[in-house]
Amino acid sequence: MNSELLQAVQAPKNPNVPELRPGDIVSVHLRIKEGNRERVQEFRGTVLRVRGGGNDATFTVRRIASHGIGVERTFLVRSPRIEKVVIQRHSKVRRARLYYLRERRGKKARLKQKFVRREGK
Repeated sequence: MNSELLQAVQAPKNPNVPELRPGDIVSVHLRIKEGNRERVQEFRGTVLRVRGGGNDATFTVRRIASHGIGVERTFLVRSPRIEKVVIQRHSKVRRARLYYLRERRGKKARLKQKFVRREGK
């Protein structure tokens, strides 16, 4: 009974959001409404954390804006406003929360690239 009620209020899974991991460098294409116009805005950065499951699952992306100011943005995984998420590269990380990147700038903030082996080659 209780699980049926939870299923009824669950938002449908957004098929445009792939499986994300901390350290991934992603490009999030988000639909923005300005007045009566709608446009798609890209937010490109590093995934700092992936949180939760179900309806309130989120992921946080951090990028460096102009003049070296860090901007973090948290997105709902099931949000219908997300047009698509493109994973540019996977990085090799050893922890689930990459908050230590907030204090680092430039070359110290780099993450090593993880090479994914393809099956059948």
